[in-house]
Amino acid sequence: MNQIRAGIVLNYVLIVLNIVVGLLYTPYMLRTMGQSEYGLYSLVASVISYLTVLDLGFGNAIVRYTAKFRAEGKQTEQYEMFGMFLVVYLIIGAVALFAGLGVYCNVDALFADSMTVAELDKARVMLLLLTANMAVTFPLSVYGSIITAYEKFVFQKGLNIARTILNTIVMICLLTMGYKAIAMVVVQTVFNILTLLINYIYCKRKLHIKVLFRNFRWEFFKEVAIYSFWIFLNVVMDRFYWNTGQFILGIFSGTVAVATFALSIQLVHMYVTFSTAVNGVFLPKVSGMVAQNDDRTEISNMFIKVGRIQYLVMSLVLSGFVVFGRQFIALWAGEGYEEVYWITLILFAALFIPLIQNLGIVILQARNQMKFRSLLYIVIATAGLAMQVLLAQKYGGLGCAFAIATALLLGQGVIMNIYYKKKQGIDIARFWKEILKMSIVTVAVGVVAMWTMNHFECQGWMMLLAMMVAYSVVYLVLSFACSLNSEERSLVLNPIRRILNKIR
Repeated sequence: MNQIRAGIVLNYVLIVLNIVVGLLYTPYMLRTMGQSEYGLYSLVASVISYLTVLDLGFGNAIVRYTAKFRAEGKQTEQYEMFGMFLVVYLIIGAVALFAGLGVYCNVDALFADSMTVAELDKARVMLLLLTANMAVTFPLSVYGSIITAYEKFVFQKGLNIARTILNTIVMICLLTMGYKAIAMVVVQTVFNILTLLINYIYCKRKLHIKVLFRNFRWEFFKEVAIYSFWIFLNVVMDRFYWNTGQFILGIFSGTVAVATFALSIQLVHMYVTFSTAVNGVFLPKVSGMVAQNDDRTEISNMFIKVGRIQYLVMSLVLSGFVVFGRQFIALWAGEGYEEVYWITLILFAALFIPLIQNLGIVILQARNQMKFRSLLYIVIATAGLAMQVLLAQKYGGLGCAFAIATALLLGQGVIMNIYYKKKQGIDIARFWKEILKMSIVTVAVGVVAMWTMNHFECQGWMMLLAMMVAYSVVYLVLSFACSLNSEERSLVLNPIRRILNKIR
């Protein structure tokens, strides 16, 4: 339990650290590298990221079945499973290597119309480095999954925090010395391999893990493959949503358009963490409720309860970006990135519904009913890809954002809401009535803030931050007074009361 509690705390530390690094380090990187160089790096990284789908969901399977074998006291079977997965991942690593080399050999065919000769040469070097990185990562990633299964969260999260800090420091030093995109890839590769090797040493020295290459059980592998398949489909969907835009823009529009779109995607990833952090607090309770009696009324009430709390957080972020986003982008990214505001706003708005309803994913996982969601997302992600190809040629990054948003709204805003109501027994009508009542404060505060921003010129970071803090305080106070119910107010007040009692 101490490992779990510490792991949760360190996980939140890592989330905050990544956001802080993204907000503070990115402006320096953009101004030092330049728009074209950053776009080139983002494009190559997004292309190679497609190879991560070759994991096929096996990483999750290693964690699940290791925990299962440990609980059953089957140590030999556990070590034989590690051997099986190491062989599988060696094969996957070889496939990733050849796939990456295939992309390397076709760089001219893919990007010659939108890149200069110098950019194509740099792209080849980065593709080789990242391909080698991916080929090594697959087999050694087994040990990271083992550490997770053994619940050694302090070591794992601590290592990730150290890696994030050191990686940022080294890159700032190299950028100051004049190195650019290729240096970023080299540093990323070196730190990734070091992390993998440290995981390997930890498993051998501390956990005394053995890997046995014998008794390859095909029936067991088939069971694991079926379990992993639906996870794999969701990974594919994620890649289609968030990486195809940069690839398509690299083909039709060049590195500058890629840089703009990549910056928006970075902000989107930060936006998503605000919701997943809230959702994670309720995960154990919901899983226990489903496992015990799966009372549909109780589960529906929990869905609405968590959705209301997530709405409070996400509507603050979304409305705040609507009001202050343009000034923030101008100060954060600088000139040449004005389109980032509109691309990000489109994606933020499209993600809003799934992010206040992502407890539904937990419910589906607990009930082992992910099949419909996974198949649906493959369909809409494919449709979104086709739309991106059509719209990017004429509208660039805005066209890609509109295509992704349309797929998200259709899949998550319409179809999944119908599915939750019809098949999962969730009272979607009551959910949206609750959300609409809470929206009164959001709209009122947002309108007043927009009027204020239009009549007062905001200059510099200090004034912008002061106005953002003032907006947040007014929003939270009015939401507490007008939108929250008595139970939700208690969630806020009880910790404060406990702290005050301790002080007294």
